[in-house]
Amino acid sequence: MLVNIQTQSKSASYTGFLTQICFVLTFAGLKTGILAMMAYDRFVAICHPLRYSVIMNRKLCRLLVLISSFVSVVDALLHTLMALRLSFCTELKIPLFFCELAHILNLACSDILINNVLVYLVTSLLGVIPLSGIIFSYTRIVSSVLKIPSAGGKDRAFSICGSHIIVVSLFYGTGFGVYFSSAATHSSKKSAVVSVMYTVVTPMLNPFICNLRSKAMMGALRKLISRISSFH
Repeated sequence: MLVNIQTQSKSASYTGFLTQICFVLTFAGLKTGILAMMAYDRFVAICHPLRYSVIMNRKLCRLLVLISSFVSVVDALLHTLMALRLSFCTELKIPLFFCELAHILNLACSDILINNVLVYLVTSLLGVIPLSGIIFSYTRIVSSVLKIPSAGGKDRAFSICGSHIIVVSLFYGTGFGVYFSSAATHSSKKSAVVSVMYTVVTPMLNPFICNLRSKAMMGALRKLISRISSFH
C-alpha cells in the first residue's frame, strides 16, 4: 500500500502477489496461535494461580511460540506453492490494496478444486482449533470467576481478560466479516473497507488495547482527549 502511494503505480508482479500471500498467511496464522496462547495464559492465571509460575514457564512459552510459528510458515508455503500451479486467462486485477488468496483463486482459469479443499481444510484446522481453545479457556474462566465471593476479586479477574477479549473480537470479527461480505456481496469497496479493518486498523490498535491497564497509557489518553476537547 505504501509503495503504491509513493510510486503512484498499482501494478505488481505475480511473484510479488505470491510473496504477499505468503506473508499474510504466515502472520495471520501466527496471530491465531498467539491469541490462543494468551487465552491459555489467562486461564492458568485465574483458575490455577498458585501453579502459574510452574505451568507457564519459559520453556513452555518458547515451545508454544515455536510450534505456532512452524505451523504458520508451513501453512503459508503450502498455499503459496499450490498457487504456483494455477493459470490465468486475463490480467489479474485485485480490488484491494494487497493480494488475498481468495481473489487469486476466483480469477484462475485452471481447476481450483484442490486449492479450495486445501483452503477449507487448513482454515478449519488453524481457525477453529485456536478459536475453540479460546472459547474453552474463557468458559472455564467465567465459571471460576463466578465462584469468587468478593466483587473486587471478580472485577480484577475480568480486568485481566478485558484487553484480550477486545483484541480477539476485533481480529476474528473483522476476519469473518471479510469472507462473509465477499460471499454475500460483490461490492469491491465494502470488501476493501473490511480488509483494511483487519489488516491495518486492528494491528494498529493492538498495542493501545493491550496497554489499557497501564497508568501511563491511560494518562496519555486523558491528556490527548483533553487537548482535543480544548482545541474544539
